[in-house]
Amino acid sequence: MKKLMLLLSIIYVFPAIAYGMEINRIEPANWWVGMKYNRVELLVHGDDISTTTPAVSYPGVDIVEVKKVDSANYLFVTIEIAPDAKPGHFPIEFTLDGKLKTKVDYALLAREKKSAERKGFSPKDAIYLITPDRFANGNPANDAMPGMLEQPNRAYKGGRHGGDIAGMEQQLDYIARMGFTQIWPNPLTENNMEKYSYHGYAATDLYKIDARYGTNEEFQRFVQKAQQKGIGVIQDIVLNHIGSNHWWMKDLPAKDWLNFPAEYKETNHRRTTVQDPYAAPADKELFVSGWFVPTMPDLNQRNPQLATYLIQNSIWWIEYAGLSGIREDTYGYADQQFLSRWAKTIMDEYPHFNIVGEEWSPNPAVVAHWQRGKINASGHVPHMPSVMDFPIHETLREVLHEAESWDKGWVRLYEMLGNDFVYPDPFNLVIFPENHDTSRLYSYLNDDVDLFKTAMIYMATMRGIPQFYYGSEVLMTSPRERDDGAVRADMPGGWKGDAKNAFTGKGLSPQERDMQSFVKKLLNWRKSSEVVHSGKLQHFSPVNGFYVYARYMQNKTVLVILNKNAQEQELDLTAYRDFTAGKKAARNVIDGKTITLGESLKLPAKTSLVLEL
Repeated sequence: MKKLMLLLSIIYVFPAIAYGMEINRIEPANWWVGMKYNRVELLVHGDDISTTTPAVSYPGVDIVEVKKVDSANYLFVTIEIAPDAKPGHFPIEFTLDGKLKTKVDYALLAREKKSAERKGFSPKDAIYLITPDRFANGNPANDAMPGMLEQPNRAYKGGRHGGDIAGMEQQLDYIARMGFTQIWPNPLTENNMEKYSYHGYAATDLYKIDARYGTNEEFQRFVQKAQQKGIGVIQDIVLNHIGSNHWWMKDLPAKDWLNFPAEYKETNHRRTTVQDPYAAPADKELFVSGWFVPTMPDLNQRNPQLATYLIQNSIWWIEYAGLSGIREDTYGYADQQFLSRWAKTIMDEYPHFNIVGEEWSPNPAVVAHWQRGKINASGHVPHMPSVMDFPIHETLREVLHEAESWDKGWVRLYEMLGNDFVYPDPFNLVIFPENHDTSRLYSYLNDDVDLFKTAMIYMATMRGIPQFYYGSEVLMTSPRERDDGAVRADMPGGWKGDAKNAFTGKGLSPQERDMQSFVKKLLNWRKSSEVVHSGKLQHFSPVNGFYVYARYMQNKTVLVILNKNAQEQELDLTAYRDFTAGKKAARNVIDGKTITLGESLKLPAKTSLVLEL
């Protein structure tokens, strides 16, 4: 493995031998034998490289297509790898007028056994979302790296703080003990921007881990070590845009590589235009093609070379790093036909994989449009298995702090869940109380620990795949309104000298310790709870400040009672007799105590329960 890591590093940094012409890049820098995706289009970049003719002499590998684009400094060379091709190295030679001008050493690697059969994240998992720059600084030596434009400034909430892959790796035991089984870090690829680069969504090199986080090899090792502890890793991938300092921007391959390349036009964010039968074409085009911000050029996936590049890049990371999933950013903002092709290609290669897309809309009909199996009137055929459940997310946050009435409070969450009929597979949606783009839910609920515990119970027991945000288990706070730098604050204990340490418990208040213990018990119970992973769901119309639902399968039932009442309240259990009949007692999952079941159940104020019947 060490030899392989060294090989990939050498290929990336020193790819070519020059004979009067130099190749700056060849991407992807390697591929694998035995892949279903065996026609690989290589992006070759070097001064006037398009004037040359490429050639390969290696058993089982042929050049089947060569394409020139607007810039003479690019050549797109498609190689086809036969099923019987063997791992090894071979030169790709570039000649001009019969003379060798340059050549590059290319590698075909052996695949890991059963790579194609890898399992993606599923309802069995609990995802831990991490903003890497803010989680743990495991290697202070990489905080400031040569050639990187933004230097560390921990005092500035919008700056680089120094968290890295080494920090995440050092805390794998903590993450595993807490009961999390998947880690989703915000993007780790290079973001060499002048400022505000820590978030990772303005990539400047799609094949390279940012040096301030570590190296490609360190990321690969991190994934392997996580897997050894029963934790998968989900990579955050951005298809819609890049950073304005991406190396392409100095020499765009084609005139149509970007949308609106000559002038800045901002997206209108009108997500409904994709399906709206009455939408003006200009409105729909501006949504898909407009830029997010001036520092994030919008990619035109209708360009065939760019589309193929992005698809191959995703597959390369899955295979190279050993991923168990992809979270795709700003999903609906990219070209629909491309998105269909991208997801289908990945799922064809890895049939048991999982991909979740970000469609930030409170409307289930808008979100469902993107999930695999949905029959859309627009004609779009989606192949992405999962979608972020923003409708449930936004509704839960609102109902937890609003007064109960016939059309407010729990009933809104009850009715929103009733929209599940629009989804092809609602049990594969990713549900979440908060993320890196929202305020901390605990703060949004005005620091009400009981309501926050109720939200955690809902996340751990509701259909779907729950995602939690780092530090919420120790009640990290933020302004109630969105403030990115504050919500992505440093994890206590992630830096040497921190007075408070979430990983060891040092300096935590009794309330913070209690919350950490609560989440730990809940998620470790969930880890082995088959009925929550794959059981059916039945919910009951909310009444008197209670919302009750059951997760059930043959001979197993979990009854969840969500309670917002500000005073002690009695819950009539007769409405749930289909599940409680014949049951004299239940086990409280949180404290392990036995609760007697009768005609009713008295609950203290704001106390929610998870009962195993």
